[in-house]
Amino acid sequence: MPFLPIGKLPGDLLQAVLDKHVPRDPRVIVGPRVGEDAAVIDLGDRYLVAAADPVTFATDDLGWYALHVNANDIVVRGATPRWFLATLLLPAGRTDEDSVRALFGQLGEACEELEVALVGGHTEITHGIDRPIVAGTMLGEVARDRLVTTAGAKVGDAIVLTKGVPLEGAAIIAREQEAELRARGVPAAVIRRARGFLRRPGISVRPEAEIACELATVHAMHDPTEGGIATALHELADAAGVGLRIDHDRITVLPEGRALCEAFGLDPLGTIASGALLMTLAPAEAGVVIHALAREAIDCHFIGQVVPPEQGVTLNEGTRQWPLPAFARDEIARLFGEG
Repeated sequence: MPFLPIGKLPGDLLQAVLDKHVPRDPRVIVGPRVGEDAAVIDLGDRYLVAAADPVTFATDDLGWYALHVNANDIVVRGATPRWFLATLLLPAGRTDEDSVRALFGQLGEACEELEVALVGGHTEITHGIDRPIVAGTMLGEVARDRLVTTAGAKVGDAIVLTKGVPLEGAAIIAREQEAELRARGVPAAVIRRARGFLRRPGISVRPEAEIACELATVHAMHDPTEGGIATALHELADAAGVGLRIDHDRITVLPEGRALCEAFGLDPLGTIASGALLMTLAPAEAGVVIHALAREAIDCHFIGQVVPPEQGVTLNEGTRQWPLPAFARDEIARLFGEG
């Protein structure tokens, strides 16, 4: 039996495993499910929202980065991040006291930005890894009538995307492959701008999620991470049991992201895309949200429509229509070995 490649477990394998371990506790409102960003637990007067995410590809700003990617999984539930736990795995022979202090400084900075409390976790120097790894768990809370899920998309909804893709992928490639990018002729200014994407336009989707939930009834939100925007759209469709008709030309591919992906022959639609936010909501309300985000200098565009499931998940360009590609693993994994 062949070994699995680097990246997320294949969706069908993961769902098959999860289906054998369905939570029996009736207070679990949303349990482990492909496409759902966070679990939801009924505490009576409110819901507890819980998410876990490691940071494995990147090394720069590792602690700060881990807080924000975990917070994203909470805010797409319409919830407020409150408490963070961090498991820090640090490589033997490469970790000194200064690097530990720097990592905790990054965690502290992000906690202050997000008004989140660091409440626990685990630390160890361990063998078998060549870079620090932060595996985070974020807890948040949401009023019972304000919960948003990936599965909430409804036929007729408008689909909107903020900022553009692949925001996170471009930042990782620029930070981890700078010398090779220069050797392949990518201009230094392009690399420099992409390196800064985590901060500007920013990997956090909290501002746009909170504005959207305040102004409109958002039916579904999803954080496009590994596998890029294409995988996120497939996950949204599968979770909600719907089809999607996506306008190919309306998907904002960031110029820097396109240039860096082209340098390595990667497809931007399949490259890790945290920092963008997918939402579905009634078309009239989508217009309200798009204009409100524009006033806050957050790009947001209509990219398609939720359709009946028998229409499938398609890309459209004029009179042409074809299936949205599916990526068995994130394109960026190709830069880190075949696995």
